[in-house]
Amino acid sequence: MDSAEYERKIAHRFAAFDQDGNGYIDRADFNAAAARLLTEFGTTARCDKGQALYTGAEAFWQGMAGIADVDGDQRVNREEFVGGAVKRLRDSPERFAEIARPFLRAAIAVAGGGHADGPAAAPVAAVERALRVLGAEDEVASIAARSLDTDGDGTVAEADAVAAFAAYFTVIEPDA
Repeated sequence: MDSAEYERKIAHRFAAFDQDGNGYIDRADFNAAAARLLTEFGTTARCDKGQALYTGAEAFWQGMAGIADVDGDQRVNREEFVGGAVKRLRDSPERFAEIARPFLRAAIAVAGGGHADGPAAAPVAAVERALRVLGAEDEVASIAARSLDTDGDGTVAEADAVAAFAAYFTVIEPDA
């Protein structure tokens, strides 16, 4: 796949982060995602899991901004996302995984009822709900959640979610 095709496909993934649709990613998008997850799963922001989710959202935002906010305006526009975040991480999805891990760990704990301070797992149905709350279409959320249950035990483990998340945002499969 050529660079232009890669950039086009990655640019499409920008919308997953631009939660409010204003054309850029900023701290508010990460906080909004955390707030929606807490509301969906009836978890308060002040409890340990809520605090871990907001802390993870802030860490994720800081990592994203550090990689992609080229002009230092505390926002990442589509071009910065494609040019900064993704190109730098294309050959290193594990680096993106580490930026996202605290948020994903906390999100899985919120969805699955586990603890926010260690590796977590959540039922497939809860992960599907979380994906919908974060903007995935129903069918996509269902397929994605089921595919994350790599051992077929009905749950999504943190390690599987983190690896899949990093791959989705950094590795683009060629068209069939």
